[in-house]
Amino acid sequence: MSSGEIGPDFRTVAESQSEMTEIVLPNDANVLGNLLGGRLMHFIDLTGALAAHRHSRTHVVTAAMDHIDFIQPVRVGDLLNLRSSVNRAFTTSMEVGVKVWVENAKTSTMLHVASAYLVFVAIDQSGRRVRVPELKPLTADEHRRYADALLRREHREAEAARRKKGRMIAAAIDAAANP
Repeated sequence: MSSGEIGPDFRTVAESQSEMTEIVLPNDANVLGNLLGGRLMHFIDLTGALAAHRHSRTHVVTAAMDHIDFIQPVRVGDLLNLRSSVNRAFTTSMEVGVKVWVENAKTSTMLHVASAYLVFVAIDQSGRRVRVPELKPLTADEHRRYADALLRREHREAEAARRKKGRMIAAAIDAAANP
């Protein structure tokens, strides 16, 4: 067992933290020279998947991109630094937070440009869900992110139930109108 590992059923945030750096090239940008939002989402998904994979130590699939904020534009030639960590592990899923900074290569200054929350599900070779280790938050910030992840999960579940109810009502109205 590594010095940072708590046990086989638990992992710390530090054990799964991941970082990726990308240079923004012209094929990543729109006609104004700004990074395409979809391309940034792709980088965020990859970086988030790295943290989820490190935590679960198995294959993971993206189940949801819960929230994303595009704070500042990113220009061709900028260096993107993406950092991800697991905020909370549930039975077979994990919420991962990803923060994105742009680095000015000339001045080495960093500017926060985006943040996102994603949900990944751990699966085996056959695509069946598998249990993931619990997350053991250690710092005050990790405890805050751990608690906030549960609130976001409850919100996602309430929104899914609301959409399901809306679909059922629409189907009932359609059935009544077309007997």
